Amino acid sequence: MKSKHSILVVIALLISVGFLFAQEEAAAAAPASSEGVNLIEVFSTSGAFAYLILANLLIGLALALVRYIQLFVREKIDAEKFFFKLKNFVKNDQIDEATKIADQFKTTTMGFIFWSGLTVYKDVRKSGKKGEEGRIAVQNAFDEAVLQTVHKLDGGLFWFDTLAQISTYLGLLGTIFGLIAAFGALGKLTGAAQQKALTDGIYVAIGTTALGLMGAIPLTLIKGGLYTRATTLISNIDEYSVKLVNHINNYIKE
Repeated sequence: MKSKHSILVVIALLISVGFLFAQEEAAAAAPASSEGVNLIEVFSTSGAFAYLILANLLIGLALALVRYIQLFVREKIDAEKFFFKLKNFVKNDQIDEATKIADQFKTTTMGFIFWSGLTVYKDVRKSGKKGEEGRIAVQNAFDEAVLQTVHKLDGGLFWFDTLAQISTYLGLLGTIFGLIAAFGALGKLTGAAQQKALTDGIYVAIGTTALGLMGAIPLTLIKGGLYTRATTLISNIDEYSVKLVNHINNYIKE
């Protein structure tokens, strides 16, 4: 992080120096407009880096849509209500009914885990396993289902951090190229041509930095929202899986 901050400080100093040169060359320039920032103009004047940043953002948004459907739509389930419903069936010795209910929610991670555990519990009862042997079989079924599915909930979310960093780095790279063009104009051009090239270079430098940050910020916020949802789902699975296993173990005969 220290090296990254150092790079940002150096770039800020270079931009400041560039502005000083621009001000010296633009003594007769018109006063600054008070209309504000035109994002379309910033994008259109930032060159190829603007399109790279936009493509990076679109990839992130497409990935966000996929993950939203997975975490908020496909995993939509009232964990507490689901658990108590199955708990009552187990308590009333209605294991087939409990398994059927869990099967209806098998497309969700929690539903699949509970269905797997209840299916094995039903087999344990049919096979006549008792005591520790039966409890271990049920526990292993839940553990195996958890290992098979839970990692998919928060897996791949690191890509949003990666895309956010790429957006920032593309903005910084565009800044460097813009400054190279701006300072190159000082030694190669004169008069109005020099002033235009210097101004355009600084404009690209600042524009790409802004676009890079504008691409990184929403990706970071999206990752935070998805990660919070995934963490909630995993916590519910951990809590209610343990509760259901303990509840089932109470009904396994010694």
